[in-house]
Amino acid sequence: MALFAKIPNFVVNKYNGMRKNFLLAVLLLAVLAEGRAEQVVEVVVSNTQQTALTDEPVVIGDLPSGEPIRSATVTRNGKEIACQIDDLDGDGKPDELCFLTDIGGHERQTFRVVFSATKAQASYQPRVFAEMLLRNPKVKAKNRHDLFIQSLTAERGSNLFPIVHHHGPAFESELVAFRIYFDHRQTVDLYGKYHRRLELRETQFYPDKQQLADGYGDDILWGGNSFGLGALRGWDGSRPVMLDNVERRTERILAYGPLRTVVEIVDCDWDTGNAGKPHISMTTRYTLFAGHRDCIVDVRLDGDASDYRFSTGITRIKDSEEFSDGRGLRGCWGTNWAVAMSDTAGHHPETLGMGILIPSANIVSELPADDENYPFVVKPSASSLRYFITFCSANEEQGFRSAASWFDDLKKWKSRVLHPLSVSVGTVGKHSRTSGTKHRP
Repeated sequence: MALFAKIPNFVVNKYNGMRKNFLLAVLLLAVLAEGRAEQVVEVVVSNTQQTALTDEPVVIGDLPSGEPIRSATVTRNGKEIACQIDDLDGDGKPDELCFLTDIGGHERQTFRVVFSATKAQASYQPRVFAEMLLRNPKVKAKNRHDLFIQSLTAERGSNLFPIVHHHGPAFESELVAFRIYFDHRQTVDLYGKYHRRLELRETQFYPDKQQLADGYGDDILWGGNSFGLGALRGWDGSRPVMLDNVERRTERILAYGPLRTVVEIVDCDWDTGNAGKPHISMTTRYTLFAGHRDCIVDVRLDGDASDYRFSTGITRIKDSEEFSDGRGLRGCWGTNWAVAMSDTAGHHPETLGMGILIPSANIVSELPADDENYPFVVKPSASSLRYFITFCSANEEQGFRSAASWFDDLKKWKSRVLHPLSVSVGTVGKHSRTSGTKHRP
């Protein structure tokens, strides 16, 4: 201490000044680094139709390059709105941004999006939910299993259907919930609700007696070997071909929310039943947005499969009423037992409506109803196929009560699908590309 006491004041002052300048320099570098770590884009969204839209999704791909993106913040008129960034290709980097907007007829809206390489993604109120579990043999209650997984792969000949809880991934919005069977059928099964809320975390697709008494929803469709709601299968020229002849099958959850869930199925080296055609691998994605009852089905094949034929459709509920516009929109309304007839105790018949929309360019033929399905024969556009599925439960407190009202809504739904939002993305004041919303449900 005596040594330092002998240092002249001017030396101490010079040192303090140097330290201050050093700290200012570090702070400036940090600010500059933060500036480089943020990229700002402007998104202009236009509704080309007269009808106002609620919870309309806006999806942006081709995110800014450079520093890896950790978060996005979306604002409109200075007010932050919920958004979601997703890594859908599994490379560890987000590749899509989505957010929702309420937009009036012929309205134009502008959003500011800040992508950051340093800030963590903000948390928003979840409006969707997804889960995938293995059955825990120590757990007896069907709604209390706890072996959560994100992905599962079965090799040829392995039957994982009995060990996967609720038989595959399940996902929901506030209005509806789905599950996809982890077996050769890959049936899309349905869970209807009374109230608009998220329920699967509590019920796990199997509500107990108390939950049913409290107004929770339940399974509302007996799928059996049918398509359920829009499962894609092969076609041998006269009948659907299930996906039992595959080398590997993977089912996984790609996005959990808060605004959309994305569930993916990969079937490797599949014999589709197309005579003389080689086996092909197929990836199918189901995308469900908050506030929506409809789901997008995106199919990718590992090569040009435009000369392959596939089949899909919806379950034919016994004595159901059918609707078709003859141009890809088909629906039904009916009542069924959602469980095997040997297990109806504690259950009651369920009334529901289903709908499927297939682009006319992908339709080979719309077949008459058979014992199980209202079927289509379809073909991909080169290596891809996109179609749309939707359903309702007559139990919904704000839902549909008749075939007529459901079929009328299907027509409106088709119009919304065919007229997506116009989305333009670019730097502030300069927009470099314009497209429709990438994932319009």
